[in-house]
Amino acid sequence: MTDTLVGLCGIGLLVVSIFSGIHIVLALGLIGTLGIVALAGLRAAFSVLSTTYFDFTHSYHFSCIPMFVLMGGFALAADLGKDAFETARRWIGRWKGGLAIGTIASCAAFGAATGTSVGTAALFARLALPEMLKHGYDKAIASASVAIAGTLAMMIPPSALMVVYAILTGQSIGALLIAGVIPGFTYALILSITTFIWVWINPQIAPVVEEKFTLKEKLYSLRLTGPLILCIVAIIGGLYAGIFTPTEAGAAGALMTFILAIIKKKGIKGLNLTYALLETVKTSTMVFLIITSAIVFSKFMSLSGVVTLLGSTIIAWELNRWLVWGIVIILYLLLGMILDAPSMLAVSLPITLPIMTNLGFNPVWFGVCVVLLAEIGLITPPVGVNCFVVAGAAKGMVHLNDVFRGVLPYVLAGIVMLILLTLFPDLALWLPRTMGLE
Repeated sequence: MTDTLVGLCGIGLLVVSIFSGIHIVLALGLIGTLGIVALAGLRAAFSVLSTTYFDFTHSYHFSCIPMFVLMGGFALAADLGKDAFETARRWIGRWKGGLAIGTIASCAAFGAATGTSVGTAALFARLALPEMLKHGYDKAIASASVAIAGTLAMMIPPSALMVVYAILTGQSIGALLIAGVIPGFTYALILSITTFIWVWINPQIAPVVEEKFTLKEKLYSLRLTGPLILCIVAIIGGLYAGIFTPTEAGAAGALMTFILAIIKKKGIKGLNLTYALLETVKTSTMVFLIITSAIVFSKFMSLSGVVTLLGSTIIAWELNRWLVWGIVIILYLLLGMILDAPSMLAVSLPITLPIMTNLGFNPVWFGVCVVLLAEIGLITPPVGVNCFVVAGAAKGMVHLNDVFRGVLPYVLAGIVMLILLTLFPDLALWLPRTMGLE
């Protein structure tokens, strides 16, 4: 059996394992290890395992992941999301679809201080969803707007998924984080426009809210969002100016949100510090295991020569690079239906990234596009993790079918954003280029 055939068998086994329900960590790690044994022997496999797990878990640069996760936990404890939604509700709640648009805007701001998609979706399912339903919003638009808004945390820094992509591909973590700024806020704008158009076409799904606020009340709400804005400016501005490394930015953000949480809860006792720390350890450990297993599988793919074969086949067939990009998009949309975001990156990048870079696509731009595709996958049936989170956190107010019934316009909005990134790659590359990172 040739090395390439061993590699193809490994890919086949991985696909079977995913559909069989085997955990992605076990599937990637075990298949990658057995593949290396088959190609290079047992000693080589042990060498790869020892160096991969040691080098990764002892790298200072990767410590930004637990810092970002911890920052998200403290931001939740500090009620920063609640303050952001209250501000948006007072200022734009009376617009057509204003509460849904306000949910998207506040999720974008909250995501810029936490980087946690599932946590954001769960929080706003408890904050925004009851408010929209109380004012007569249709369950589909109310729940779907929360589900898609929660995904914005994956692109706007600090984004743990951007860090995962950077680690798996060997790219600059700082460049990836900054590259998501303009696309992230542009995507939030597109989602808001989509909501407005949806309500304009079908006004009864989002009645105009009668509740009014005085200018004094609106201005006071801005004081609530001051700490959140401070966190956003400190993290993004510090990264862009080169004041912080990604790890230092995560640490500074965690410290700021920790202080805010203590102030809001009037002491450390109300913070539930043990829970925040344990959740950080559990989440970070799972991400680390997925990444290290993916690196082992990636080394197996490199040894087998499968990626080289695929690249040479594409060159031999003289396929148009944009056709290949279209095929890759379809692949990621399909993967997003059955895998969570970190697992999707872990499974696909060892194969797709070399092909895309060989065709002349920028790896940083590709990273932003892949994260966007992961965002779309978070609301796409049958998995649609954020849809399940919203339905679960709603506690009977809406059902899963209601969420899935409303996601189609937002999936289309994601495709529009992807087209914009394809036509105008500088949306992702301009800021890193001004920093000299790209």
